[in-house]
This record gives sequence, structure tokens and C-alpha cells, in this order.
Amino acid sequence: MSGAGRKIVLQMMTTLDGRLDDPMAWLHGVSDDQYRDIDQIYAGFDTVLVGRTTYEEMAGYWPGAIAEGTETNRRMAHRMNAIKKLVFSRSGASPLTPWTNAEHIVVPTDSDLAKHLADLKARPGGAIHLSGGAGLAQSVVALGLVDEFRFFVYPTVSPGKSWFAKLPAGMDLQLLGSCAYENGVVGLHYAPRERTKEVRRDSFTDMLT
Repeated sequence: MSGAGRKIVLQMMTTLDGRLDDPMAWLHGVSDDQYRDIDQIYAGFDTVLVGRTTYEEMAGYWPGAIAEGTETNRRMAHRMNAIKKLVFSRSGASPLTPWTNAEHIVVPTDSDLAKHLADLKARPGGAIHLSGGAGLAQSVVALGLVDEFRFFVYPTVSPGKSWFAKLPAGMDLQLLGSCAYENGVVGLHYAPRERTKEVRRDSFTDMLT
């Protein structure tokens, strides 16, 4: 797992089976109490890591959302416009849609991605939000560079890309906190922990004795 320094936090909405992609296929809304918690957590970030496709979606919405919606949405819009946005792509062939504090990072390989994130974590600063898309999230998780996971788990199952799909081996997590929201979503806060070698039991009943 990753070492000391700034933390990379994977914070995403997901399904019971860990789906991250195409949220419009399964996401049934964000309740006010959930949105307030998302905004509060976001106050601790000073950088967001995002893939190219998701960035373009964000750049098409947040700049014009400062005067729209609820107080929480307007506050989130101010945060999203001000925060440092690092946009990762494999080729860098197309320019980004202009947006405040956005930087295009070209990482042809996972080794390039790992080096850039390790260097970023070693610099002074606050927590780093690992956002979408699913491909970027899967790659960073598989590289062992995520320090905390914050999931907003929707009570639904939907086939798609899961956050753990590219893990080279299993992962054990330590629960740091949990909460439930009025829309049935459960917030789960985890940190990775070192896996311990245990003797495989012959049966489930052996674990109960």
C-alpha cells in the first residue's frame, strides 16, 4: 500500500456490486443529507484526479452552476471551479475544454501514472480526490496508491466496471466510519490494511469453533 504523505482518496458513488461507470444506468438521485456530506468531505481536498471523458462532463456543467440549484450545489460549484484539476489521458491527442486550474497530464503507461502520483503525493498540500472515470480509478486502485476509500453505496446491483476489477490480488479494508442517508444510500469510509497470511480453514463451521 501507499506510504506517508498526502492522501489519495477514492470517493465515488457505487452499486452493491461495485459499479462505477455509467451512473445514469443505476443512480436514482442524491438526497440533501447525502449532498451536504459530499460537500463537507470535498472541503478537505485541494486537488482532483480525473480522466479525460469525465473531465469534459464536469467542464460542461460546473462553470455555469455557480448561480444554480440549492445552496449546497452552488457551494460545490465554487469548490469545483477553484480546485486544482489534474486531467489524465493516455495520448493527449486532443486539447482540453478550457477551465480554471485544469492541467492535462499525459501518462502513456501505468508506470508513468504511478510515478506522477507518487511525486504528487510527496509534495506539500491537502488530500487528493480520485474521481472518475472508471478506467482511471481502476488503474490507481490496482497500483496500490489509494489511501482511503469513501463509497456512497446505492441499494442496487448493475453490471458494469467495478473499482476492484483490476486488482492483481485481494484487498483487506479497515472500516473508519459509516452512515445511512434518507434515500437508502449507505456511506462507507475505509482504509486499506496489510493482508495477513492465515491458514485456510477446511469449512465454514471451522471458523465458528
